[in-house]
Parts: sequence; C-alpha cells; structure tokens
Amino acid sequence: MATINKKIWPEYFELVQSGKKGFELRLNDFDISEGDTLVLEEWDPNTKEYTGRKIEKEVNYVLKFKLDDFGQKTDIEEKGLQVIQLK
Repeated sequence: MATINKKIWPEYFELVQSGKKGFELRLNDFDISEGDTLVLEEWDPNTKEYTGRKIEKEVNYVLKFKLDDFGQKTDIEEKGLQVIQLK
C-alpha cells in the first residue's frame, strides 16, 4: 500500500475535515489504488504555502476515465462535469 500526498485548498480541506465531502476529483497524473492512503495537505493559494494541516484518508474506490470513454467529449468540454456524492 502506498501513501500519496496532494495539495488541497482551504475551502475543500474544511469540507473533507467536516465529513461533508467524501470524494476527490483529480487529474489522473499519479498512481493510486484501493487501500492506499491519500494525505491531503492544506495549501493556501494566496500565500503559496502549506498551512501545516493534513488529513489522511484510506482510498476505498478509484474510478478512472478519459473524456471520450462514454462518447461525450464534446459535451463535457462544453458543459463540464459534476460529481455527485451519495449517502
């Protein structure tokens, strides 16, 4: 199992810390698998520095896809995506 560290902006850090946000949408530019630990390190985009706060979360599911996997690349580029978290 691997440990992966990533930056997270303060407003999203707060949502993860409170438990309201239980997902991450990230560019697929690193390897991550179920069972890995994702360490989210709060990053202030104004000061361009880490705040020192961190959250460690175990990864229990990873969905990887390309924009045209479902034949909707043009629609996605025009309208964007939304992520829906279910209870």
